[in-house]
Amino acid sequence: MIKFFNYIFLFTVVISQSQVGTSAANFLGIGVGSRAVSMGGAYTSNCDDPSIIYWNPGAIAKFDGDRFQISNVSWLVDTELLFSTYIKKINDKSIGLYWTYLNYGEEEITDLDNQDGTKLYWSASDLVIGLIYSMNLTERFAFGGGLKYISQNIYNESSSALAIDMGLLYTSKNNKYNIGMSISNVGFDMKLDGKDLYQPIDLDPNSEGNNETIIANLNTDYFPLPLIYRMGFSFEESLSKNIKILSSFDFVIPSDDVETLNLGFELSYYDRVFFRSGYSDLGNKDSIKGLSLGIGTKLYLLGMDFDLNYAYQNFEAFGFVPHVDFIFNL
Repeated sequence: MIKFFNYIFLFTVVISQSQVGTSAANFLGIGVGSRAVSMGGAYTSNCDDPSIIYWNPGAIAKFDGDRFQISNVSWLVDTELLFSTYIKKINDKSIGLYWTYLNYGEEEITDLDNQDGTKLYWSASDLVIGLIYSMNLTERFAFGGGLKYISQNIYNESSSALAIDMGLLYTSKNNKYNIGMSISNVGFDMKLDGKDLYQPIDLDPNSEGNNETIIANLNTDYFPLPLIYRMGFSFEESLSKNIKILSSFDFVIPSDDVETLNLGFELSYYDRVFFRSGYSDLGNKDSIKGLSLGIGTKLYLLGMDFDLNYAYQNFEAFGFVPHVDFIFNL
């Protein structure tokens, strides 16, 4: 299994050198989960909250019960991202269902004759729905993977594709450190199509008698999905009886950008209150990501056991992007 991931790793390194900025469905690269984001996206080797289904689907087998998570992100330029997942524990296996929806909002349409607006509106959105199955191969190794449906819509145009994700997690005997690997978005190319790409044309506007109802198809190109390979390492140390620190590191190789390093840290107090910090995209001089901060707490109210997490992610000129989520431990 590890040899298979190494082959994928080498393949991703090769193709990433020549395909920078050439992929569809770039929203698949948006990290989800406040805890993961506040730790700089260095999360492939962690297995403590349901958002790991995005970072490493193999890790969900390590949960000791059912989990439900819902997240909201006020994303860039007045867009909104929603993420939700439910993970069902079945013996030494887990099944997870998740979805991510990115809403770009709507805007009034203008044309040459109506510069102030036509009172018609266009909108755009992205959606991914996935189903994951994960199992414990041994006491220390867990492996998982699954299928997802990807859709993009821009006004009257749309595109869709299927893809698979896979992940592997190793936990040490004393649970002090973890090693994780994952590969995301292995699937078919995407191509936008819709009625706005079919336009009437006049082959020779300077000549009379042409059929002006000839319909031309404005053909769009196929673009590959953003293949992402992640390899992570994390370890936890006790500073005192009630204070622990978790350090996490991820090496990320995307097919449409350069290789980067993510760093993340979490300080826990009585396993109830958590302070987090991280840094994303080290090694990418063109990245607008940077420092991220977060806080979280475990609560028990009205007979319910749940977590509340909040994160702030820096995007330079765009400022800080807030993430908030609730996790219900069922």
